[in-house]
Amino acid sequence: MKITDLLSKDVMIMSLKATTKEGAIDEMIASLEEHGKINDPVLFKEQIMKREAQSSTGIGDGIAMPHAKTKAVNTPTVVFAKSEAGLDYESLDGAPAHLFFMIAATDGANETHLETLAALSRLLVHPDFVNSLKNAQTPDEVVQLFDAEQAKSEQVEAEPEKPAEAKATDEPLVIAVTACPTGIAHTYMAEDALKAKAKEMGVQIKVETNGSEGIKHRLTSEDIERASGVIVAADKKVEMARFDGKHVLETPVSDGIRKPEELINRALKQEAPVYHADPNGEQTEAEGEKVSVGSKIYKDLMNGISHMLPFVVGGGILMAISFLIEQFYPKSPIFNMLSTISGGETGAFLFLIPILAGFIASSIADRPGLMPGMVGGLMALNSGAGFLGGLAAGFLAGYVVVGLKRLFRGLPRSLDGLKPILLYPVFGLLISGALMYFIVNPIFKVINSFLTTQLEGLGTANAAILGLVLGGMMAIDMGGPFNKAAYTFAIGVFTSTGDGAFMAAVMAGGMVPPLAIALATTFFKNKFTEQERQSGITNYVLGLAFITEGAIPFAAADPLRVITSSVIGSAIAGALTQIWAVNVPAPHGGIFVSFLANKPLMFLAAILIGMVISGLIYGLWKKPRENA
Repeated sequence: MKITDLLSKDVMIMSLKATTKEGAIDEMIASLEEHGKINDPVLFKEQIMKREAQSSTGIGDGIAMPHAKTKAVNTPTVVFAKSEAGLDYESLDGAPAHLFFMIAATDGANETHLETLAALSRLLVHPDFVNSLKNAQTPDEVVQLFDAEQAKSEQVEAEPEKPAEAKATDEPLVIAVTACPTGIAHTYMAEDALKAKAKEMGVQIKVETNGSEGIKHRLTSEDIERASGVIVAADKKVEMARFDGKHVLETPVSDGIRKPEELINRALKQEAPVYHADPNGEQTEAEGEKVSVGSKIYKDLMNGISHMLPFVVGGGILMAISFLIEQFYPKSPIFNMLSTISGGETGAFLFLIPILAGFIASSIADRPGLMPGMVGGLMALNSGAGFLGGLAAGFLAGYVVVGLKRLFRGLPRSLDGLKPILLYPVFGLLISGALMYFIVNPIFKVINSFLTTQLEGLGTANAAILGLVLGGMMAIDMGGPFNKAAYTFAIGVFTSTGDGAFMAAVMAGGMVPPLAIALATTFFKNKFTEQERQSGITNYVLGLAFITEGAIPFAAADPLRVITSSVIGSAIAGALTQIWAVNVPAPHGGIFVSFLANKPLMFLAAILIGMVISGLIYGLWKKPRENA
């Protein structure tokens, strides 16, 4: 397939009118929608902005490559757009962007499409070609330039090249792995930039790509053995245990594009730390690598929460429905079935704390941590140590297994096979279980009992303050650490006491941001683009369903106004649920479970008040759109 089959002339924009990053994205999405290339511009933009939130796709040298792979795409397409004046795209080099390539890939993109997109990315590392594109005046010129450059590139690729193993073994070799989250553009641009610079420097290099088309040019054990140094230019997880004992330089994929010479020199000089992998390939670490304690704890905690959430949502909603049925048909077999499936003794809720603890431990110590973590969580549940005891069990079991791995390093290599199937399970369970039984559970049982008593005895004023804090936290980062901390606290109270008061606060707080944005786009239309108004309509649905993340694209584009207004409205909504003593016996579902609340009208009123306050603040504060 030719690149120009994806880079079609009808969607090209030879003179962008936009002067901002989001404006450029909106203009290119509008071209895709106009020509039937996408079926859901709102979803497509959400995916584009989600990728931008990870790192800017303004790769530097005047080029930006926003991209998304989603079911919102009908036909794999690349929008070429050009801005003569350039605009601030938050590019990695800080320079204005002039050339834009918006890649729209389908969820089921076939290998031919993916290879073509990879080829497109590779061409953009050639400065002469990029300059020619900047001077192009018509879509026909752009097509001709790409056809000519692709033909030249294919001719070069057709020439046989000796593999690294066949070259002189006394010459230094650098090996690299490139990968980006979507595996469409940056992966291959980093590959080509590294290879081109290595050729210019007279250095042997072999680059493995971890892209959407799978792993290409896989590094062999001989490559790794020979290599002077390893470059891992990746924004996602890649196979690392194979680099045990080598100097490994870990860096973002964008550095592979922008700093290939620096990376190659550092790899040759072996300036990177020596990488160490667990003998069983279960846990990896690098000497001298600094990771903040807070970041590590958050990552481990989120691993537990993300695996626990399906049990919370599925079990919680079914449990709430069973409560509703019980009010009218207490002896109904449907009630018995639902309560059995979802309940805490036999159903989904039984697994909340063990799953949380198990996957926290798994994040810390990989697979050997899972079993002792889950058992520790179950012990916490059965002993009354509750949610807090489960959190402690996860971290305890994880670090116990990490300690065992260090302890057993000195054993003969012939016993390596016994570690994961015998030593880690037996000693991990014994030590972590004993610590839970004698120390952790008794302590956290007292703490859990004290907190439960205090929460049950909160006066209206104190409950309102706590509701205000929880509601506001839900809007600070809309799915990030603050949001998850508030939600986790409410889940902990809910599982320990069965009281859904704080669930009402966090649910109301989480529903306000997308609903407020939807309201603002409805009543302040002249301040939003057509794409933003369409996104606003979608946010009505997302907000009603308690999906706070619907507000993220707006927050990414205008963080000060969106986050400030959202926090104010969410905090007020959370406080009102406590003042009015609202209780929601379901941990998810938004308006669809509001009828299960003890005071459904008051719950909806709290959300409505928060939504109106946030929506008005945001709508009045936002600046009018240029050329509105």
